[in-house]
Amino acid sequence: MRMRMLFVNGPNLNLLGKRDPDIYGRRMLSDINADIEKKADSLGISCDFFQSNSEGAIIDALQQASKEYDAVIINAGAYSHYSIAIRDCIEAIDIPCFEVHISNIYSREEFRRTSVISPVCTGCICGCGEYGYQLALMAAADHIERCGMKRK
Repeated sequence: MRMRMLFVNGPNLNLLGKRDPDIYGRRMLSDINADIEKKADSLGISCDFFQSNSEGAIIDALQQASKEYDAVIINAGAYSHYSIAIRDCIEAIDIPCFEVHISNIYSREEFRRTSVISPVCTGCICGCGEYGYQLALMAAADHIERCGMKRK
């Protein structure tokens, strides 16, 4: 059975390519997802993609993910900095979750330098641009293999 991963993107990531291209790049989320899918396929991993501007929808997707996927890669966007509800959900699900930020949150505004979800995520990758998603994919796959966490 192929390893399965869910990529969750939060608010405003549907505006990639348009919103602050000097910070977030000029490519759309669909282009980034296509690159992730190519990389995942080369590693024998199946992946799905979910994006929502709604906190509740993200929580619903995370709760469902623990029944269907081996790992979650999440860019919670601004919710990373203040959503205790998403943090509590990540802590409650029984699969590894890797946090991704396209920009380096530590070199930006003070309010972006704290992620409330980082302490409950298995790993965090930031500042590597869109390639951070692929790094998280590889890190998650390695973690699952090393820890024997693959779904049966």
